[in-house]
Amino acid sequence: MSDQKMVKIMCPNLTCRKVLSIPDLARGKTVRCKSCGTNIRVPNDKPAPSPSNTDSPS
Repeated sequence: MSDQKMVKIMCPNLTCRKVLSIPDLARGKTVRCKSCGTNIRVPNDKPAPSPSNTDSPS
C-alpha cells in the first residue's frame, strides 16, 4: 500500500473530528470512521487548486 495515493478527510462527527487516511480508490464510496463508527461519504472529485498570488497588483 505504500505506492497507493491516500486521501485525508476529517470525520464530520463533532465529538470525534479524527483525520482519516483513505485510499484514493475509495473516492465516491462510503467508509466508516474507526474511532466513532460514523459513515462518511468520500468525495469523488479532487479539490480545486487554491488560487496562487502570481498576479499580484502593481
